[in-house]
Amino acid sequence: MNKISFDGQVAVITGSGGGLGKAYALLLAERGAKVVVNDLGGSFDGMGADTTPAQMVVDEIKASGGEAVANYDSVAEWESAQRIIQTAVDNFGRMDILINNAGILRDKSLAKMQIEDYHKIIAVHLDGTFFCTKAAYPFMKEQAYGRIVSTASSAGLYGNFGQVNYGSAKMGIAGMMNCVAQEGARYNINANTIVPTAGTRLTFTVMPEEAISNVKPEYVAPMVAWLCSKNCLENGKIFSAGGGYFSRVAVVEGAGVTFDPDKEMTVEMIDQSIEQINELKEAQEFSSAMEQAATILSRMRPG
Repeated sequence: MNKISFDGQVAVITGSGGGLGKAYALLLAERGAKVVVNDLGGSFDGMGADTTPAQMVVDEIKASGGEAVANYDSVAEWESAQRIIQTAVDNFGRMDILINNAGILRDKSLAKMQIEDYHKIIAVHLDGTFFCTKAAYPFMKEQAYGRIVSTASSAGLYGNFGQVNYGSAKMGIAGMMNCVAQEGARYNINANTIVPTAGTRLTFTVMPEEAISNVKPEYVAPMVAWLCSKNCLENGKIFSAGGGYFSRVAVVEGAGVTFDPDKEMTVEMIDQSIEQINELKEAQEFSSAMEQAATILSRMRPG
C-alpha cells in the first residue's frame, strides 16, 4: 500500500484551532503539507476573538517538524476571506487544498430564533464557504490543480429540531460544492462535501456525553485527508464519516409517475398516485441538474 503524501502541497483549513479542523491540520502536516491554520478564536456561538487556538496548533505542528502559519481572520467577510487564502500564497507560494470547516452554532426553535441568529449562521457557514472557495479558486485554476472539501451536516441532509438556521446553511454548502465541482472539473479542481459526526465544542450541545469519546475528530480526518489527496478523483460527492464509519451519501430521485401533459392533470390524480410517487425502489442518482431535466423530458409522453 503506497503511502499518501502531501509533500510540496499547501493547505488552508478554516476553523482549525480545535476540534475537527485541528485533526485535519495535524494529519496533513504530518504527511508533509504546509498548513495555514485559520481560526478567529471566538466562542462557539460566534462571539469574541482569540489568537491562542490557532497559534497553539501551529506550535504543535512545528514542534513535530512540520511547517505551518496562523491566520486569525473571519471567513464571514469577503475581504478577510481573501486574506486567509493570501496567507498561504504569501508564506508558501501556492494554494493546493482548501478545507472549509469554520463554524458556530446558535440553536433555537424556529419560534424563538432571532433574525440575527439566522443571519450569523448563514454568514459563517454558507457565506464563509463561498468567500474562501471563491478566493482560492483563481490560484487553483492557474496551476490546474486543487482539492476543496467543505463541511455539511446531517442537520441539513435529514433535519434536526432547533437547527433551522444551521441546517439551511449546511444543505446550501452541499449544493454549492456540487456546482463548484462541475465548474472546476476542467481545471482538475475537485470539490466534495464531508458530513462529519464528531465530538467537538459544537456537538457537545447536541450529542449525549457518553457518545463523545466514541466519535473523536481524529476518526473523521482520514476521509477528509483522502479527499484532499491527488489519489482522490471523486468530484461533486458527499461523504459521511464518524466513529470508524465511512459512507457515501447521495440524493436520488424515484421513477415517479408521468401523466400526459397534453391532458388535464388534477390534484385528485396526485392523490390517487401518491404511493407510486413516493416509491424509491427504482431511484437513480443524477450527475447534474441538466441530466435530471433531460430525464424528465424523456419520460414525457408524446402528444
